[in-house]
Amino acid sequence: MPDTSMKKFFLLLTTILSCTATMQAQNEIQLLVRGDDIGSFRSANLACIDSYTGGIMRSVEIMACCPWFPEAVKMLNENPGLDVGVHLMITSEWEGCKWAPLTKAPSLTDKNGHFYPFIWPNSNAPGASIQEHEWKLAEIEAEFRAQIELVKKHVPHVSHVTGHMGCSGFHPDVTAMTDRLAKEYGLHIETKGKFTYMPVDIKREMNGKQRAKAFAKTIENLDPGIYMFVEHPAYDTPETRGVGHIGYEDVAADRQAVTEMFMSPVVKKAIKKKGVKLISYKDLK
Repeated sequence: MPDTSMKKFFLLLTTILSCTATMQAQNEIQLLVRGDDIGSFRSANLACIDSYTGGIMRSVEIMACCPWFPEAVKMLNENPGLDVGVHLMITSEWEGCKWAPLTKAPSLTDKNGHFYPFIWPNSNAPGASIQEHEWKLAEIEAEFRAQIELVKKHVPHVSHVTGHMGCSGFHPDVTAMTDRLAKEYGLHIETKGKFTYMPVDIKREMNGKQRAKAFAKTIENLDPGIYMFVEHPAYDTPETRGVGHIGYEDVAADRQAVTEMFMSPVVKKAIKKKGVKLISYKDLK
């Protein structure tokens, strides 16, 4: 076959394959199940890994400023198939446990050198949010950069960045800066318009079995498309029973129920029956 004809043949073949893949994707149900806050507590580390190896979670977000970060790093490198994101953080919300920045960031910290508990003002805790203080963009950028570099150093297969408690998007300047850093470090994934957050009728008082039933029911009614579901797996242990804040005191029981839902045979059966394809952030690149 002449070179020109060969080129035309491969161009046609590539076009056909591309169109076929697009049509197939349009008829698929894809679901990105993300677990946040690995590194925050040992119970979160264990639950996140279990939610991947024995459950439906395919992406996990690591927090660099937390005491259980080293163990999380070890676990993630032992499970390279689990997609990892840098969970950028500038808050320390729990009353029984406090986190501090990797950098010197006086505009982001309280008198004890800890991050403020919240991003947005909380009527139950006056003065406890970043927005009630004169935060500096340069300090947030330096802190985000330090967190990204620490994670990339220890977890080379990290693929993206996200923001803990909305810290990467609470102000247009912060959003623009975060996007710039993500691109600089090769961690940018365009997600706007790519997926829909999967609405599951879950209430905090529901146990794991009840949540699994609600999750499975939602799966059964999904139309083709790309969906995302975000939660916080952890186990109910003395460690997680020791943390909380005003308005969220049942942390241990709530996150235990999340873990049970992610690992539930009922949920896995519904996913298989519906033909749902579990994906990660890497699949969106």
